[in-house]
Amino acid sequence: MCQTSCAEGDRTVVSGMTLDDERALYGLSDAVVEGCAFAGPADGESALKECRDVEVRSSRFDLRYPLWHAEGFSMSGCTMSEACRAALWYDRDGRIQDCELGGPKALRECSDVILEHCGISSPEFGWKCRGIAMRDCTLESEYPFLDCEDLEVDGLRMHAKYSFQYVRRAVIRNSVLNTKDAFWHSRDVTVEDSVIEGEYLGWYSENLTLVRCRISGTQPLCYCRNLRLIDCTMEDADLAFERSDVRADVRGHIDSVKNPLSGWIRADGIGGIVLDGTVDCRCEVRTGPGGTSPACPTATVSRCPGTALETAPSDSQTVAGSISNPLIPTVVLS
Repeated sequence: MCQTSCAEGDRTVVSGMTLDDERALYGLSDAVVEGCAFAGPADGESALKECRDVEVRSSRFDLRYPLWHAEGFSMSGCTMSEACRAALWYDRDGRIQDCELGGPKALRECSDVILEHCGISSPEFGWKCRGIAMRDCTLESEYPFLDCEDLEVDGLRMHAKYSFQYVRRAVIRNSVLNTKDAFWHSRDVTVEDSVIEGEYLGWYSENLTLVRCRISGTQPLCYCRNLRLIDCTMEDADLAFERSDVRADVRGHIDSVKNPLSGWIRADGIGGIVLDGTVDCRCEVRTGPGGTSPACPTATVSRCPGTALETAPSDSQTVAGSISNPLIPTVVLS
């Protein structure tokens, strides 16, 4: 180690070293770590555990558990390799910029951490975190963001499975999410101006709102409570909205809808509405291209014997809430 004077005041500087001892820099505080490599035959763990107010620059981590219980830390231009398992756990008040994060379980039970311009490849990334913000990152993962709270995501490019499950209070914008089984059991989540690709989207969610999103994949948005779609499109989306309380304004075509529970669905076209008699459907469905013609085709309806399908009453326009075009043909599932 060497001591040097910095603009922020006197801080310890660790520069250009290769460190492989157990807890090599344990409890380091008010310091800069720059151009270091955490690797070697001693195979030591927990290099920067319990550090405070430490800035890590242009360093490489090949050993396990390097930053646990860190507070007030920052990282920039660093690489955590695939061998760097469980890299950041129980940390608070951190900023990670222009870094490559590899290895499984890279972020867990952390709070108030910002990630910007990072490339992440990590199974089980971001579990049980609170107050995480991500901007312009890429992520490849399985089970990312399990049981998180207060997420803010912008510009994420993600390829994952089983993402955002049991998440509470999240806002996601301008992102491309290629994922299956996303947002299961989530609560109070809003996704805006994003692409969501993958099957079984949003099952068992509560207060999920999708705004100007492009949605694709089979059997989306089933068993939802207070589901809201605003100005969205749905591609290759069949058997949507099963047993959901939904208010959906969809631009374009929906392949099929099955047993919606309540609320309303508006789309330019719906290929089929499946009513199998297992649900007491109280959902209004409207099809038509936004009032260009009152004679647009009505959706095909498959139903069990005895299931009623009736024309909407004249006052159904009020039931539909924000839909105001009286020329769109309407059917009521009851």
